[in-house]
Amino acid sequence: MTVERFEVLVEGGALAGTVQGEGPRVLLLHGGPGLPDYLDGLLPELDGLRVARYQQRGLAPSTAREPFDVAVQVADVVAVLDELGWESPAIVGHSWGGHLLMHVLAAEPGRVGAALVVEPLGAVGDGGGEEFGAELERRLPEDVRARAVEIDQRAMVGEASAEEALESLLLMWPAYFSAWEAAPPAPDIHIGAEAYAGTMMSIAAELPHLAGRLTGCRVPTRFVHGAMSPMPLTASTDSAAVLGAEVDVVDGVGHFVWIEAPGAVRRSLDALLADAGLG
Repeated sequence: MTVERFEVLVEGGALAGTVQGEGPRVLLLHGGPGLPDYLDGLLPELDGLRVARYQQRGLAPSTAREPFDVAVQVADVVAVLDELGWESPAIVGHSWGGHLLMHVLAAEPGRVGAALVVEPLGAVGDGGGEEFGAELERRLPEDVRARAVEIDQRAMVGEASAEEALESLLLMWPAYFSAWEAAPPAPDIHIGAEAYAGTMMSIAAELPHLAGRLTGCRVPTRFVHGAMSPMPLTASTDSAAVLGAEVDVVDGVGHFVWIEAPGAVRRSLDALLADAGLG
């Protein structure tokens, strides 16, 4: 399959992305923040679609420069759509990418033809963030728990190095899955510590207003949530209630739904595209 590369100028530099396949248009938003685009494993179940993705700001080959606030990253999504010439495609966002997608729905609903929100930090209250952190901590072995949590707390306020932030992520990696033994080997990645901290602080500042800004949004939206994820189900169900959306709960899986249940995200996406008339 031919993979076409693109670059789009944005505030602070440029974003690098790819587009491939033929069919209904779908933009993917990876999670993090401050992580590389890790959605390669989702691509095999997206056959028959024209799929675009890009590295979000914070890591090469995209700009690693600030600003990292949520509003700028919403503008980044719009800039990518403009570069592709896509007016209102379906957008799929995972984790932070799902939370970013809800901000796009709030600020630029006309640029989204349909929204699939997978395992997001929610839009109501604290988005489930406190419960998510507590559950991750509960799942960690005692011999690594204190170290992982201490680094993560410092990373969220910009006081941890990139090496420390990566250490914390790797210690926590198996806790994202349905069971410790279900986790695949940790990926070989790096982290943009400044992007992580800057975005997390902006998320906290914007969360109190997000649910109100989503009220009345009429974009066809669907949520996907792993029944055994550390992210509380209410992160999806409370947000879905605001948007009048369905929630597909996938039994026996954690945060990375497509890894533990291949095809589940595609089934939800197909249902969404049919509802939106984009299939």
